[in-house]
Amino acid sequence: MSAESKSTKLYWLYFLISLAGTIAFLFIKPEWFWVMLPFLFTSLVFAFDWV
Repeated sequence: MSAESKSTKLYWLYFLISLAGTIAFLFIKPEWFWVMLPFLFTSLVFAFDWV
């Protein structure tokens, strides 16, 4: 079997954008910050290539 190496740079960018959005929600609308959590954790999983 060959291990296929793929770049995860784009997923790390998505993670950083999601992190910024989550932090922004914490300051702007704290009761709604959880809306960003699925995007944050999904992009983190893809960035670590755990899929």
